[in-house]
Amino acid sequence: MIELFTAATPNGHKVSIALEELELAYDLRVLDLGKLEQKEPWFLAINPNGRIPAIIDHDADDFAVFESGAILIYLAEKTGQLLPADAKGRSRVLQWLMFQMGGIGPMMGQANVFFRYLPEKIPLAIDRYQGETRRLFGVLDGQLRDHEYLAGDYSIADIANWAWVRTHRWSGVEVDEFPHLQRWIAAIRARPAVQRGILRPPSNVDARNDPDTARKFSEQALKMVETGKR
Repeated sequence: MIELFTAATPNGHKVSIALEELELAYDLRVLDLGKLEQKEPWFLAINPNGRIPAIIDHDADDFAVFESGAILIYLAEKTGQLLPADAKGRSRVLQWLMFQMGGIGPMMGQANVFFRYLPEKIPLAIDRYQGETRRLFGVLDGQLRDHEYLAGDYSIADIANWAWVRTHRWSGVEVDEFPHLQRWIAAIRARPAVQRGILRPPSNVDARNDPDTARKFSEQALKMVETGKR
C-alpha cells in the first residue's frame, strides 16, 4: 500500500494521476497547505524540504520518497510501466520529465506568484515569466507536431507536463497558438485514470467561472509564497 501526502496542486496531481494509471492501491492524506501542515515536524521527517507531494511505500519497509519527479520514476520502476526499459527510450522520457521539472513547473509557478498572488503587480516580472512559459509551450508544441506523446508512448513525462500545462489560464497564458499542444491536452484529459487523478483531491478554484473564489484562493496562496525565511 502506498500512502500519498498531497494537495490539489499540479505537483500533487502528477502523483495521483500516476497512481491511478498504474492501478496501485493507495491511501490519500490531504495536507492543509494554508495551515502550513507541510512544515510540521512529522512531515519534515518524510520530506525535509516541507513540500508536497511525498509518498511512503509500506510494501517496501515504509520507504519514503519526496520530489514529484523522483516519485514518478520510483512508481514507474516499481511497476515496470510508463517508463521504457531500453536505455534510449528511458532517456527520452527522463529528458522530457526534466524539461517539466526544470522549466515548465518553475516558470509557471513564478508566473502564478507575480500574476495571481502578489498584490503589487510588477509588469516586467509578469512579462518575463508568462513569456518564458509561452516559449516553453512552443517547445512542447513543436515536439508534439510529429509525436502523439512527448517521448514515444504515453509516459510519466506526459503526466508531469500535463499536470502543469492544463493550468495555463491560472498563469495567464493561453494556448490558442499551439494546436498540437491543444490536441495533446485534450487527449490526456480524456483518459479515465487522469480524470480520477485530478480529483484526488479536487481543486475548487476556477479563475474563469468564479473570480471571487479565485481571488480568495490567491490571497490564501500568498501566505505560502516562500521568501527564504523559515
